[in-house]
Amino acid sequence: MAYYVVKLLITTVLIVLISEIGKRYSLAGALLAAIPLVSILAMTWMYVDTGTSESAVEFSKRIVWLIAPSMTLFIVFPILIKKGVGFPLSMLISTALTIGAYYSVIYIVGKFGIKL
Repeated sequence: MAYYVVKLLITTVLIVLISEIGKRYSLAGALLAAIPLVSILAMTWMYVDTGTSESAVEFSKRIVWLIAPSMTLFIVFPILIKKGVGFPLSMLISTALTIGAYYSVIYIVGKFGIKL
């Protein structure tokens, strides 16, 4: 149980730290957020939990296919905000479109025999 608390605390502290840095220095915050910290943490925890890198390797291979559709959020969100759509609705629409983009990529690559 203590191990899960440590994992939770480390992950939470990093996310809060990045958001606080982003409030003061948007470029530094964006740079830190662009580094795939969640993926790095997830792969690290997978390795620590299993003692092998196999699951982390599989995880990273699947992430590669999902990078492009994740850009949907970062393209759509600022467009909606600039058009005067409020923050919550812009985030909701951008997230929904991003999820749709993920499912589209999973479906399309599946047609080529690539299982994500």
